[in-house]
Amino acid sequence: MPDHLEYEGQRLPCSYANFFICNKYVIVPIFNSEKDDRALQIISECFSEREVIGIDSTEIIWGLGSFHCLSQQEPAI
Repeated sequence: MPDHLEYEGQRLPCSYANFFICNKYVIVPIFNSEKDDRALQIISECFSEREVIGIDSTEIIWGLGSFHCLSQQEPAI
């Protein structure tokens, strides 16, 4: 788990598990934590056929979700 983050007194749901898997990549939220590199390493070991990319999620996690949550509702066309 990343370090504890709060916004306006509310603990935010920071988690490396809120990653998004796409064709060639795994997009992983990171949080300017000393634990980020280890989390990316562990996830890379699980997805050896994909490139794992960490993207700073500290500005979007206050909305109580990250990349996996953001990708869930895709409208039918």
